Amino acid sequence: METPVPTPAKGASTAERPAAVEHVLTVDCVESPGIVHAISAFLLEHGCDIIDIKQYGDKAQGHFFMRVHFASGPDPQQQPFSTEDLRTSFTPLAEQWQMNWQLEPHGRKRRVLVMVSKMGHCLNDLLFQARTGGIPVEIVAVVSNHPDQASLVEWDGIPFFHVPVTRDTKPAAEARLLELVDELDVELVVLARYMQVLSDELSAKLAGRTINIHHSFLPSFKGAKPYHQAYERGVKTVGATAHYVNAELDEGPIISQQVIEVDHTYTAEDLVAAGRDAECVALRNAVRWHCEGRILLLGNRTVILR
Repeated sequence: METPVPTPAKGASTAERPAAVEHVLTVDCVESPGIVHAISAFLLEHGCDIIDIKQYGDKAQGHFFMRVHFASGPDPQQQPFSTEDLRTSFTPLAEQWQMNWQLEPHGRKRRVLVMVSKMGHCLNDLLFQARTGGIPVEIVAVVSNHPDQASLVEWDGIPFFHVPVTRDTKPAAEARLLELVDELDVELVVLARYMQVLSDELSAKLAGRTINIHHSFLPSFKGAKPYHQAYERGVKTVGATAHYVNAELDEGPIISQQVIEVDHTYTAEDLVAAGRDAECVALRNAVRWHCEGRILLLGNRTVILR
């Protein structure tokens, strides 16, 4: 007996329909009635289906923030709108409302350069997350002022650049970093326990696209051996802070913080181990949220639409 062939439903096509293309739109602008309606109407007009939407209106500052994850396609029988098509179509609306905005393909991997010194725990976590797809990044290079992590990086097949830094060579080292940023089309620089202070000039050039991890809640326990300082003070929590870099040392807009409770039984070495875990999680979250377009700046504060 022959197996009957199912009859297509009315209006359906036997041809394979093109897959929907997913995008993420992030917007911030002066708060005003009608913004959500205008954006929703734009998406509807372009045959887009909202998958996830987050929004926040800061009443004190009178500012509005939105992140929309949507699938686009003008018609089941036609190819979905391209990213450039959507950007072109959205530009007049953005200008009308004086929006700061970005529209990117969902899941696009950002090109990341990681900087490290001798300690490799944050670097190792980022390499693992990138390799397994835990964070949407392509690590295009690792730069270090020490050679200690070269074998780890090269095992992952990533270029490793040893750029020593002294007081006399610091300007040349920073110039080399900027060359790599340009040559490799780097979108984000991550300081994964890079124990050198960036100059004000370099910080300004990389503003908004450099993330640092700091061992503790700023500004406590700065300098050498912070966990040993914490041990001497008998702390009851250890933590880590990931933040954007600016000209103020370790005072850039805070992105992510992690806290681990400890007690009097913890040795200084135990605190170091707990701190490593907190640093990895805080930095990983900060990099993920940045690359997923979830972070928007409001002065020296961050709005994170999770």
